[in-house]
Amino acid sequence: MNYISNVLFGVLLFVGIGFFVMNIRKIFRNIKLGKSVNRTDNKKQRFKNMAMIALGQSKMVKRPFSGFLHIIVYVGFVIINIEVLEIIIDGLFGTHRIFQPLLGNEFYGFLIGVFEVLATLVFVVVIIFWLRRNVSNIQRFLSKEMKGWPKRDGNLILYFEMVLMSLFLIMNATDTPFQEAGIGNIVSQYVAPIFENYSAATLHAIERTAWWFHITGILVFLNYLFYSKHLHILLAFPNTYFGNLNPKGQFPNSEAVTKEVKLMMDPSADPYAAPEEGTEEEVPEKFGASDVADLSWVQLLNSYTCTECGRCTSACPASLTGKELSPRNIMMKTRDRLEEVGRNIDLNKGSFVDDGKQLLNDYITPEELWACTSCNACVEECPVSIDPLSIIMDMRKYLVMEQSAAPQELNMMMTNVENNGAPWQYNQQDRLNWTKEE
Repeated sequence: MNYISNVLFGVLLFVGIGFFVMNIRKIFRNIKLGKSVNRTDNKKQRFKNMAMIALGQSKMVKRPFSGFLHIIVYVGFVIINIEVLEIIIDGLFGTHRIFQPLLGNEFYGFLIGVFEVLATLVFVVVIIFWLRRNVSNIQRFLSKEMKGWPKRDGNLILYFEMVLMSLFLIMNATDTPFQEAGIGNIVSQYVAPIFENYSAATLHAIERTAWWFHITGILVFLNYLFYSKHLHILLAFPNTYFGNLNPKGQFPNSEAVTKEVKLMMDPSADPYAAPEEGTEEEVPEKFGASDVADLSWVQLLNSYTCTECGRCTSACPASLTGKELSPRNIMMKTRDRLEEVGRNIDLNKGSFVDDGKQLLNDYITPEELWACTSCNACVEECPVSIDPLSIIMDMRKYLVMEQSAAPQELNMMMTNVENNGAPWQYNQQDRLNWTKEE
C-alpha cells in the first residue's frame, strides 16, 4: 500500500512541477517577444537593488501598516514552505518526519515551533488583508480596473493561504506521535483538543488527508501563479535586478533622431547626397510603440511582475484629479494584450498571425496616455521597480512621430518651434517686444 502511495505522490509531483515549468517557459517566450535592451551594466548596484527591494521589501514599508503585514506573510510563507522539502522526501520514500532524527528533537522542535507561529500569524494577517480588500473602503481596491477577475484573483490567493496554513496546523495537531513528543507543537497543541474524541485510526486518516491536501494545495498554488497577479512572488527578483538605473526623468534618445539632428547641425553635410551604398532598401525603424512587440523585454517583464497593489495609481496626480489614466491599468492591459498574443502563437503553432488588434486603441486609449504628467510618481511608488511611464512615453512617441496624432495644443507648440524657434505664435523679431512695454 505504501508503494502505491509513493508512486501516486511521485506522479502528482511530476505533473505539478511539469505543468509549472511548461507555463513558465510560455511566460519567458512572451517576454522575449519584446525588443532587445541592455541591462547588464553595474551588476553590483543591480544585485543591491534586488537584495534591498525584492528580498528586503524596503519599498513596501513606505506604507508602514500594510508593509509590515506584507512582510509577515512574505517571510511566513517562504519559511513555512521549507517543510515542503520534508514532505517531498516523505512522500517519495514513505518516511515520516524524516528530518526529526536527522536534526535532533530539540532543533527539529524549534523549527516546527517557528513554522507554527508563523502559520498562525500568516492566517491572522490574511484575514486582515481580506477585510481591507472587501470591507474597508480603501480607494485603490475599488477602482474600476479592480472589478471582476482582478478582485476575485486577489481573494482567491487569500483563501489559498488560509487553507494551506490551516491544513499545516491540522496536520500537526492530528499527528499523535508528534503531539505526544511535545516538541514544536506550540500552536497545534491548542488545536489538538478539537480531535481528542476521535479514534487513533480516525486521527491518522485526518492527518494523512491534511498532509495530502497540503502538498496538493501547494502544487495547485504554484501553478495558479501563472494565471494570477501573484506571479510577482517569482518575478520580483529579476524585475528589480533589471530595473532602470538611470535618473528618473531621463528618457532614452532615439538613435535615428539623434543621427538626423547631427546631420542638420553639420555645416559640411550635403542634405541632397545620395544614400550610402547598401542602405537604400533599409526600412526605417518604427518610432515608439503601438503593440507589445514594440516594447522592450524589460517592459514586458514589468507587466508580468505587476502586483496590482495600486500604489502607483493612488500616487498619480492625473488619476487623483479624475483623469482616465491609471498606471496600474496600463500594466494590466499590457499584460492582457501580451497574454492574448501568446495564445495566438500557441494556436498557430509558434507563429503570430495578425489578429487586427494592437495595444494602442484596443487596450489603451490616447486619452489615458495624454493625461500623464510624466512626473514619475508611479515609478517612485512601485514596490518592485515597475516603470509604467516608459510604456506611456513610448506609445506617445508612436502617436506623435508615426501618426501625427498629438493633441492640438501640442501640435501648435511644435509648429511654432519649427517655424518661429519658440513655442509662441509670433516671429523671432518680435520675441523681445515685451521688454519695451511700460
